[in-house]
Amino acid sequence: MPRSSPRSASALPPAGTERMSPVDTAWLRMEELANQMTITAVLTFEAPLNRADLRRVVKKRLLPFERFRQRVRRGRLDDRPRWEPDPDFDLDRHLHAVRLPEPAGKAALQERASALMSRPLPFAHPLWQFHLVENYAGGAALIARLHHCIADGFALVRVLLSLTERTPSGAPPDGAPGNDLAGAFPGGERGNAETEAPPSSLRQRVAAALTGLGKKGARGAELLARGVGVLGKLAWPAPEPDTSLRGELGRQKNAAWSAPVPLADVKAAGRALGGTVNDVLMAVLTGALRRYLRERNELPAGDRDLDLRAAVPVNLRPHAEGSSAQESSAMGNSFGLVFLALPVGRADPQARLAEVRRRMSRIKRSPEAAVLLGLLGLVGASGPAVEERIVSYLARKVTAVATNVPGPQETLHLAGAPMDTLMAWVPKAGRVGLGASIISYDGDVRLGLATDAGLVPEPEAILAAFRRELDALTSRASGERAPGEETDAAAESDAEAHSGDAPAPAAEPSPDRCQATTQAGTQCKLPAQDGARFCHVHREG
Repeated sequence: MPRSSPRSASALPPAGTERMSPVDTAWLRMEELANQMTITAVLTFEAPLNRADLRRVVKKRLLPFERFRQRVRRGRLDDRPRWEPDPDFDLDRHLHAVRLPEPAGKAALQERASALMSRPLPFAHPLWQFHLVENYAGGAALIARLHHCIADGFALVRVLLSLTERTPSGAPPDGAPGNDLAGAFPGGERGNAETEAPPSSLRQRVAAALTGLGKKGARGAELLARGVGVLGKLAWPAPEPDTSLRGELGRQKNAAWSAPVPLADVKAAGRALGGTVNDVLMAVLTGALRRYLRERNELPAGDRDLDLRAAVPVNLRPHAEGSSAQESSAMGNSFGLVFLALPVGRADPQARLAEVRRRMSRIKRSPEAAVLLGLLGLVGASGPAVEERIVSYLARKVTAVATNVPGPQETLHLAGAPMDTLMAWVPKAGRVGLGASIISYDGDVRLGLATDAGLVPEPEAILAAFRRELDALTSRASGERAPGEETDAAAESDAEAHSGDAPAPAAEPSPDRCQATTQAGTQCKLPAQDGARFCHVHREG
């Protein structure tokens, strides 16, 4: 029997290791000192939470996920890294208990989260850390940091919520936080498992990714053609406007989040004006960015066609009802990206919502997310030089990364402590300086911002604009105009053009709607508050 040569024996992978997938490799290679590829989450609790209880829960529910006990073993420059067990794994190395300076309020917590967001994770050990703030606002807070190469944000939010319970002493919430964005962007399905021998050329890899789109059903040819169109769109997009939101990144980051907004108000605005919750929130975010730039004299006057592109992650994981938290939170990255043009040139909030709804509807029918997932896999399977060129090129065409994740609509508990706030930010790949994260939880919605401190030193200004824009859209839904609200000249002209039309017959008053009469002489379209005759806008009038 021929003997193995020393060279062939040394080429064998070390025992107990696992080759990192191409997509996970792509995210690992994007790591830079000025742009960490780390997902940061902040959870706040209304009651104290001690380190011993947190350690017990983490040991029982987090460590069964193998990735949280593995470290990254880097190979040659042109080879993909491997996962290997950390021989010196110590749970206490990953759990940190800290205290904030008094009064230990939101500002101090945001400052601590910002400082942690600016630091790289140590690669000698598994790429995650939990920082327990034991004295936050009379309760506690948890800042979680997890590297994107472990899994995408959808999976990691699920993993974090698998630590919680529905009652102070109950069972973990199976499947929380629901179906994420899969329902908002239907049609995405997880592709075939990776092979260890990918096609040899970039052209073959792109062809394989596009062909994979049409493997199921009779729409294969159509999806393939549309997939080619997506690549063409990515290759030749219009240049992104030069604003203060874009520029050279520094190492210091800022984390901030808004006060809670009732989810019922967002739903009511969508019902009254036409649009999903996602449409409304993206339109409000667009208006907030418009207001922010306008206040800084960066918005060209009269340019109704001005857009800012946002990269929006889309969950492509299949969701099975009744699956366990571990089954539905498989590690690894399985999401695509779509590029949503935010119509910041539209001044009128209702016209802006209509345009966002139209663009979102087109994206839902597009294979763009699946194509981008395939492209990321191809990039990860290629060398670092190829990835650097592609990622840098795409980043020049984007101003922000924006996520909207629907979370559980009930109060969850961690080691008996009720959770009050849930916020998480995904990394901003390709040197993008603005990340916007919209998360709903327990009947409320919050906007969180992760910004480069040199580009957006005061993210609170965007948060304030977000609230004002939401108020403007809510007022419009009730038939009112918010003080100082902008309008599109085109919308005003259209209204004048139709001013001579015969008035529509008056509708019968609806008992379920607010009984207030608007300035236009019609009944308010918003629902009445429980046990009251008026909506939240008119209840004090």
